[in-house]
Amino acid sequence: MKIIIIGAGQVGATLAENLASEDNDITVIDTDLTRLRELQDRLDIQTVEGSGSHPAVLSQAGCNDADMLIAVSNQDETNMIACQIAHTLFKTPTKIGRVRSSAYANYPELFVDSAIPMDVRISPEKEVTKHLSRLIRYPGALQVMEFAEGKVQLVVVKAEKGGPLIDQPISFLKEHMPSIQTRIAAIYRDGKSISPDGNTQIRANDEVFFLTAQRDVLDVMSEMRPLDVPYRRIIIAGGGNIGERLAQSLEKEYRVKIIERDPERCRYLSETLDNTIVLNGDASKQELLLEENIESTDVFCALTNNDEANIMSSMLAKVLGVRTVMTIINNPAYVDIVQEGMIDIAISPQQTTISSLLSYIRRGDVVNVHSMRKGAAEALEAVAHGDYRSSKVVGRSIANLNLPEGATIGAIVREDDMLVATSELVIQAEDHVIIFVTNKKQIPAVEQLFQVGLTFF
Repeated sequence: MKIIIIGAGQVGATLAENLASEDNDITVIDTDLTRLRELQDRLDIQTVEGSGSHPAVLSQAGCNDADMLIAVSNQDETNMIACQIAHTLFKTPTKIGRVRSSAYANYPELFVDSAIPMDVRISPEKEVTKHLSRLIRYPGALQVMEFAEGKVQLVVVKAEKGGPLIDQPISFLKEHMPSIQTRIAAIYRDGKSISPDGNTQIRANDEVFFLTAQRDVLDVMSEMRPLDVPYRRIIIAGGGNIGERLAQSLEKEYRVKIIERDPERCRYLSETLDNTIVLNGDASKQELLLEENIESTDVFCALTNNDEANIMSSMLAKVLGVRTVMTIINNPAYVDIVQEGMIDIAISPQQTTISSLLSYIRRGDVVNVHSMRKGAAEALEAVAHGDYRSSKVVGRSIANLNLPEGATIGAIVREDDMLVATSELVIQAEDHVIIFVTNKKQIPAVEQLFQVGLTFF
């Protein structure tokens, strides 16, 4: 596809990197020439200096024959106007825009063809909030991803001694839990991918990816590691958009406190939130954390827009005895460093946002995408259409599919039922097929597999 990306910040740059590696024709627009040069030095893409909301700049970028415009600049207004111009002047088929401010996002009637024609609105804050909420609801999980409207979840855990499956073959799981449908989709050991089969043994410190129904997540987790006590007390450092959204999503079930430095923002939060305690102060101050009983707090979430402040306050909270630390880190160079130390879970907003974007970009009827391991792997949910003649998958058993190397079908959702993938299982039309791909270079082959042709022999 020919794709124009407006914004060469963290999200735009990471998205360009993901898409350029898949043989798409990418052009990035930004007002910062230095950023554009850095991108062009690393990637096989085109760049245009200028404002993405100017018709002449969009024309220079080739908007007249682009398949898709993705506006992810830091300015909502630029993103909205770019989509309007792409629709009115260039008839661009698909327009995706980032809208961060609730001043716009709370009025969905604005985003129609007769007003601001944006086919898809994305909100990094909303995506990160959902990601954090799922992690808090499943203590001990490193990542929780939803498929088939929440019917199936892909969960990542680190195996620990004390779990019944440690040093046992995977086939033991079916014997031990015969009534639960689950499938181990992938294992990473010492940073390398292992394609699991029934004889593969789970070892302590393995990173295990498993699929199961939402109701069975904790039961399956308990096979890999001793279950953690459910979280109850949460402290959020930073009362920005993400902190506010997270508190709103948690305050009915958990005891939530927000620490925010700006007094005006504190007043707003105290008026907006119902059951959250709002504190005016600095989360990197030891005295404040001790006053708020950090040692008996279950989760400390550092959610400011300053990486260094997030890292320092998180490390202090961990030293003072908080159980789990979750930290937003925008700089990719920091993520690996901190996750090996005191920070339990480092969250990259750009990777979380890109997962939501990729489902609109993938070919075939791919309805859900989750990017994992810094974009090196993906889990996709594709819908099978057609019949035996027009489809490469419908009416065929999994054993007879021409799956590319590194791609594994983990499960199929048929109506409301999750079916664990076996070699004999035959795919039917309208099945939702969940595929784990450890090598992103194979994504186009997976997409092609689920494209319907006029005829297929």
